[in-house]
Amino acid sequence: MNTSPSESHSSSTPTNASEYAQYRAISMTAVTTAIIGIISIPAILFSKLLFLPFMGLIIGTYAMLQLKRRSDELKGSYTAKIGLLMCTSILITGTAYSSYVYATEVPEGFSRISFTELQPNEGSPLPIPEDALSLDGKRIFVKGYVHPAVTRRKGIKQFVLVPDMGTCCFGGQPKLTDMIEVTLKDPLRVNYSLSQVKLAGTFKVSPIKKSVSGLDGVYYQLDAEYAR
Repeated sequence: MNTSPSESHSSSTPTNASEYAQYRAISMTAVTTAIIGIISIPAILFSKLLFLPFMGLIIGTYAMLQLKRRSDELKGSYTAKIGLLMCTSILITGTAYSSYVYATEVPEGFSRISFTELQPNEGSPLPIPEDALSLDGKRIFVKGYVHPAVTRRKGIKQFVLVPDMGTCCFGGQPKLTDMIEVTLKDPLRVNYSLSQVKLAGTFKVSPIKKSVSGLDGVYYQLDAEYAR
């Protein structure tokens, strides 16, 4: 029995539509969102990585808008939603944890300072700012990295603290105001690593540069009674 062209066309239309739907491309932005969600997991503990879930939120939002506009061409809304959920959860959890650590990490009796406060004022002929001079003899808490100019890798009692990973990793001569010579009280010791260290102790400022082995010298010293 022969089939009319109209019947043939009507019977093939659902099949073609099904095949067309089957071959929709998966959204790469949706996949990217999910990948960022996975690699952002360490950001829960390391606040410097919180930019990753934030970036994932932006890309994931764009992915959802793109999928809505091009639903006949792209698929992957479930993937994008999973990625968005992960990025949102990690960003909230990581921010809360970082805030808690920041609020509780300074030991009692010490005041938080940063290397920013130790930098000379622009245009001032003095190598040490008044803010730094006012810290002489104060009990302070500071964070930084062990400079690689150390004589041993484990059980270090004395070292130079620098503010960032660049100076820590690549060595060289940091700015004089980017160095604090640290002496740990017994039995405290640290091991050399690329991890940030937290120190608390009595801060000393000397207008006369003190020579340090392997470096030009330092103006700042710390007799540390706390190291973590």
